[in-house]
Amino acid sequence: METYFLICLIAFFAGFTQGLSGFGSVLLSLPLLTLFVDIKIVIPLVALFAMVLTTILLIQLWRHIEWKKVYPLLIGSIFGIPVGVFFLKELDKSIIQMILGVTLISFSFYSLFVRSPDRFIHQRWAVFFGFCAGCLGGAITAAGPPVIVYTSLQPWDKDKIKATLQGFFFFSGLAVVFSHAIGGVTTGLVIRYFIISIPLLIGGTYAGSFFYGMVKEEGYKRIILILLALLGAFMLVKSTHWVPF
Repeated sequence: METYFLICLIAFFAGFTQGLSGFGSVLLSLPLLTLFVDIKIVIPLVALFAMVLTTILLIQLWRHIEWKKVYPLLIGSIFGIPVGVFFLKELDKSIIQMILGVTLISFSFYSLFVRSPDRFIHQRWAVFFGFCAGCLGGAITAAGPPVIVYTSLQPWDKDKIKATLQGFFFFSGLAVVFSHAIGGVTTGLVIRYFIISIPLLIGGTYAGSFFYGMVKEEGYKRIILILLALLGAFMLVKSTHWVPF
């Protein structure tokens, strides 16, 4: 019963984080769940969490999504995945994680304290960032950061940013969940934990979305950058093998 309670509690806060920022559920739930649940259970469970959260947020933000902004990211990621798989075979995974961690922390601090908030990049860079996302997805199953960085550099309002993220995460997450199911990774125990935690997962998502509505545009971008810095720190810790995932 204690395990069920802790999983449900973590599911709530994972939902809250995703509802507030549009990402970050894996950043929060993965390291916490591995403290008391086997990693082979945690990975498919977290993927199911992310799929539910993304679907809820995509429905909430449906009128804000422009698929023409999402498609270039997805197309780029398709070409990037095999490149990432190649690097996974040729390079030490820890080196990739360390470089990503340092890059994310540097970008976040630069954007928070140095870069002018009025400087953006053109949307023609979408395919490139999607390609980078595919590379990281194929190498270390971390496709999110390049897309988050790209959207944070666009002159969009917070609804457009969050909706674009959900559009990308929905299709990439669908591929992950499908591959887990086909590969037999999603076991009966994973499904049981998932079903039990669904109510609090959904509740946390709506709670986060409620507070998201109270956050101003600039405050939302600061939340994104702070979470990116935390994600970078998380990658650095993983690269040192201090954690078992």
